[in-house]
Amino acid sequence: MDNILALRTLVRVADSGSFSEVARQMAVAPSSVSRQVKDLENELGVQLFKRTTRKLSLTEAGQLLYERAERILLELDETRLAVTEGGAPSGTLKVTAPTAIARELLISVLPEFLQTYPGVQMVMLANDYVLDIVEAGVDVAIRVGRLSDSSLKARKLGDSKRVICASPEYLKKHGIPKHPKDLENHNCLTFRDQPGFNIWQFKDGKETIKVKATGNFFARGSDAMTAAALAGLGLISMPDWNMGVELKNKQLKVVLVDYPVSPPTSPVWAIHAHQRHVPAKVRVFIDFLVGKLAHENFS
Repeated sequence: MDNILALRTLVRVADSGSFSEVARQMAVAPSSVSRQVKDLENELGVQLFKRTTRKLSLTEAGQLLYERAERILLELDETRLAVTEGGAPSGTLKVTAPTAIARELLISVLPEFLQTYPGVQMVMLANDYVLDIVEAGVDVAIRVGRLSDSSLKARKLGDSKRVICASPEYLKKHGIPKHPKDLENHNCLTFRDQPGFNIWQFKDGKETIKVKATGNFFARGSDAMTAAALAGLGLISMPDWNMGVELKNKQLKVVLVDYPVSPPTSPVWAIHAHQRHVPAKVRVFIDFLVGKLAHENFS
C-alpha cells in the first residue's frame, strides 16, 4: 500500500466528509477511495471513520491520525518545494494590510525581508477594508481583532492597544473628559462601517462602562480619522500605533488614561488561505514578521 497516498486520501475524505467527492477530485471510482481508507484501517488495526447513511466523521483514532497526517504531508510538500525551487523563495508576494499598519509597521521592516529574499517581488495593498483574499489573489493579509473566517490560517503578530485621544486645541476649547460618561457631552468621531461603532466601552476596576459615542463626523479609513482629530473635530478611539508620530509630537493627547478601553488590546494577525502546500514565499514572510513583531505591544 502507498502510505503517502493513503494519508492524502484520509485527509481529503475528512475535509470533504464524502468518499464520492474525493473520488470526483481524484478522477477515480468511489470504491477505490473507500478501499484505500479500508486498507489503512486494516493495516493500523483501528477504525478511522464513523459511517452512517447521512454522515461521515472521524473516530478519536482517526482524528489523531488526521492531525499527524496533515503535518507530515505539509512538511513533505514544503521539502519538495524547497528542492524544486533550489531552496530560494521567489515570485510575486501580494500582501494586504490596514493603511496605518502598512505605514507604521510593515514598511520599516520590508527592506530587510526583500534583501534577504531577493527573488521575491512584493505588491502591497494598503487599505482599510477587508478583502476576500482568495478572490483578490492575496497571499498574506494583516488583520486586527477577532477573525470571522475559520477557513483561513492565522498566526499572531502581537497586540494593539486602543486609546482615546484628541488635539490639544479641541481639548482646550471643549475641556478634557475626566470620566467616560463625560464623552456624552463631546463630539466623538467614529467608524460607521464597524460593528458597534458608536458604543465605546471602558473598564473601571471590574465594572464595564458603556458610552454611546455621538458626533458629526464619520470615516472609513484610519488616515481620515487621524486627520479629523488633528483638525480639532473631536475625540477618536483608535490603536495608539495609528497615531505614533502625532502622539510623540504632542499633536494628539491621550485622555481617560485611568479608564482603559475595553477590551484594552486587540490581536494582530497574519493570515493566509488554507492550503495543503503553503508556498515558500508565504511561509518565510510570515516567519519573518513573527520574528520581528511577535509578542510586541504596538505602542
